[in-house]
Amino acid sequence: MKIDRLIGIITILLQKEKVTAPELAKRFEVSRRTISRDIEDICKAGIPIVTTQGSGGGISISDGYKIDKALFTNDELQAVFSGLQGIDSVSETSYLPKMTEKLSDKNNSVEADGTIMIDLASHYQKPLREKIELIKTAIQNKQLISFLYYYKKGETMRHIEPYRLVFKWSSWYVFGYCLDRKDYRLFKLNRLWNVTLSPDKFIPRKIPVHKLRFDDYFSTDTIHLKALFPKSEKYRLIEEYGIDCFQTTDSGELLLEQDFASYENMREWVFGFGDKVTILEPCRLYEDRLRQAENILKSYIYEDSPKKEKT
Repeated sequence: MKIDRLIGIITILLQKEKVTAPELAKRFEVSRRTISRDIEDICKAGIPIVTTQGSGGGISISDGYKIDKALFTNDELQAVFSGLQGIDSVSETSYLPKMTEKLSDKNNSVEADGTIMIDLASHYQKPLREKIELIKTAIQNKQLISFLYYYKKGETMRHIEPYRLVFKWSSWYVFGYCLDRKDYRLFKLNRLWNVTLSPDKFIPRKIPVHKLRFDDYFSTDTIHLKALFPKSEKYRLIEEYGIDCFQTTDSGELLLEQDFASYENMREWVFGFGDKVTILEPCRLYEDRLRQAENILKSYIYEDSPKKEKT
């Protein structure tokens, strides 16, 4: 049917930068004259087709062709714009104005309504943008990258084949194959510095499906926390784990029971409450807390107390 052929021609033109009339005629098993009439019909439908003659010539869709925004509902457009605003917050290139221009025409413009604002940048916005742009380039060009990575055991130089930029749990990560550890790894961008783009390229590996389950990189054997908090900390508990995360005891304290995937994460989070928490479980954390208190106390004990200056 003609309509199927027209849709097929449009699809090919969207996929390829340029195609010749003989190629289309052969593809759809029709004459070149039929293809010419089809191109005229496509132009009448509002899709600007450009034909060039001579060597290297062919048929293409005009650069800058605007997508018909009638293909999208207003809610769909706003969802696209909100996502683009988030990407723009960590990108050297702003995509939102370009997309808005493509979806607009002379008589009717569309723009983000500002209902949802997404900012994916961290406190270190400029370094983060630079890292993301460099890693994006490396992924697109299949180039190796190297960087200095800081972690619990110290610091180390890593060399990886980058495959994904991942935003998870309020942080950015790069996922890739680590040439030093001979395995896939997830590296946190805020711990990653002195990124260098190597001129050496790599052949992309076929990534096992289970390696792309990024939750697995954060979870180990769970550690159960049981602790009491005063009412003043209710907002912090709700912010972190939701309205039903605690029980109110007879004394008015808030009893929280929560599983953590990492002892260090649990320790850091609990100790952030200062004296606003009473640890019940695990014993390891309770004992760690006592050692911390003893060390703090020692740092404030001097043989000779400092004398107050007379005023």
